[in-house]
Amino acid sequence: MLTVDFDRLGLQPGDRVLDMGAGAGRHSFEMYRRGADVIAFDMDADELDGVKNLFVAMEEAGEVPAGAEADVKQGDALALPFGDGEFDRIVAAEVLEHIPADIQAIEELARVLRPGGTLAVSVPRWFPEIVNWKLSADYHNTPGGHIRIYTREELVDKVTKRGLVYDGVDYAHGLHSPYWWIKCAVGVGNDSHPLAKAYHKLLVWEIMKQPTALKLAGKVLDPLIGKSMVLYFTKPLEAVVPDALGEAQSA
Repeated sequence: MLTVDFDRLGLQPGDRVLDMGAGAGRHSFEMYRRGADVIAFDMDADELDGVKNLFVAMEEAGEVPAGAEADVKQGDALALPFGDGEFDRIVAAEVLEHIPADIQAIEELARVLRPGGTLAVSVPRWFPEIVNWKLSADYHNTPGGHIRIYTREELVDKVTKRGLVYDGVDYAHGLHSPYWWIKCAVGVGNDSHPLAKAYHKLLVWEIMKQPTALKLAGKVLDPLIGKSMVLYFTKPLEAVVPDALGEAQSA
């Protein structure tokens, strides 16, 4: 289940790409299939082991273009172990809402992105997320859980103040918001509730079979109640600094 639009990100075969907060690797796998040189980065060594094993399986099965490379790296988002301007594209999907020092993490993303490179950042969208928080404290009051809810304006401000240029926003997973509202209403851990079970089956059908009816429903619901907000940015070839009025100017 992908959140980022790789065409909008500008991903090309041979691009060196960082998937920061890769988790189980969903975006890393797709970028590898598209011929990128991928680094899946995360703090969780166990998840990274699974990602690396699947990278190997994909290569052995002939699922990736010749010359594509993929590897994993464990570390801290606040101190990325990479050189300045090392990556052509960066994906940070559903990770910043977990990080207390999010500005420091954003500064690191901006640092390792090359001039002219692009960044996609996805976070839970404000309205669906605030509903979840209101319905259930357990939804976010868990170790490693969500610690903030971003508005688009807040996140754009935080990233552009690190020298990147805002390119626009998409919304994704409109069918998933009602599922989490149901889960929060009946109990986040109550997977046996009939309504939660029925909706979960619908989502599995959507992911596995991609029926036309649900694709169309998603296109309608994504801009209205999409659970994820995806912001796209470019690092300019020249440094961008705010002028006295707070507007970006080339240095």
